[in-house]
Amino acid sequence: MISDRKLEHLLLCKHWDVEHKHKRTGFEEIELIHKALPQINKEEINITTEFLGKTLEAPIIITGMTGGHPASLAINRELAKAAEQLKIGVGMGSQRAAVENPELRSTYTVMRDEAPSTFIIGNIGAPQIQYAEEAAGMMNLDALAIHLNPLQEAIQPEGDVDASNYLSYVEKASKTLDIPVIVKETGAGIKREDAIKLTKAGAAAIDIAGAGGTSWAAVETYRSKDSNMGNLFRDWGIPTAVSTVEVLQSVNIPVISSGGIRSGLDAAKALALGAEAVGIALPVLKEAYIGYEAVKIKIMKFIEELKVAMYLVGASDLSDLRKSDLLIMGKTRDWLNLRGIKTEKYARRSQL
Repeated sequence: MISDRKLEHLLLCKHWDVEHKHKRTGFEEIELIHKALPQINKEEINITTEFLGKTLEAPIIITGMTGGHPASLAINRELAKAAEQLKIGVGMGSQRAAVENPELRSTYTVMRDEAPSTFIIGNIGAPQIQYAEEAAGMMNLDALAIHLNPLQEAIQPEGDVDASNYLSYVEKASKTLDIPVIVKETGAGIKREDAIKLTKAGAAAIDIAGAGGTSWAAVETYRSKDSNMGNLFRDWGIPTAVSTVEVLQSVNIPVISSGGIRSGLDAAKALALGAEAVGIALPVLKEAYIGYEAVKIKIMKFIEELKVAMYLVGASDLSDLRKSDLLIMGKTRDWLNLRGIKTEKYARRSQL
């Protein structure tokens, strides 16, 4: 049953090591260049941003994780309460379970109950696109994410591996729904060629969800009777930093950088590359079991780390941060250069 699978995923992410084993996000190879004369007051740094027409007090979105099992109601409630108080965005896990079983709807709708003014993102998988309209109408959503998870589907024992019409599904949803469509990956990243196609199909934003954080191949390995396939593909995917640059260099729609963002410093690097917002999931999932106050404390620490990084490069707001100098080195630089993206320009942006 789908509901049981949702619970399995929750428990595995909480208790087991489900992150990429050797692959890193690439942010460890990006250096923001220190400014000994910041010429700003740290206490006056402004990190508000506009995302798809709504103001966020910080460029952070708690990306979709759960729903569809009674145990997930409490998790979504705590995440939504924290997002409402911090005035950041929040997403939910795939709504398929609630479309097929209306008794599970409260595990999702609790988010709007607890967060009446927050930017909330619904969620449906591309293979279940026939449920998009019902998912979008389940509550007052600000956007609907269509998630792409070919890696997970390929490893999952009950996976749907027919991806023939994913692009047409995005195009249809973008034309028929009354709310913006965000296309998101689930831990393997998006390359620029796919980003261009998704934009032409009508996607209003892209959440790259790159490699270096949670590996859904790893999650499915624990569920499978045969772990060989999951272990082989555990480190599959485009590192988050690489995917962030590739997509931002290719399209002019908002980009959420997510996948292994574990600190405000990681966030500062992603935002400096040009991301509109960053997405976090696993770090706050564990806090949500404690309660919304624990989630708030975690995110407030994250925000403080972001502001310290901005202060040290002299960025008084996110626009300044996107003009700051940074170095892209190592495998991240090599990957981007081989893909035809010149990285030197980031090192001297402030001189332009």
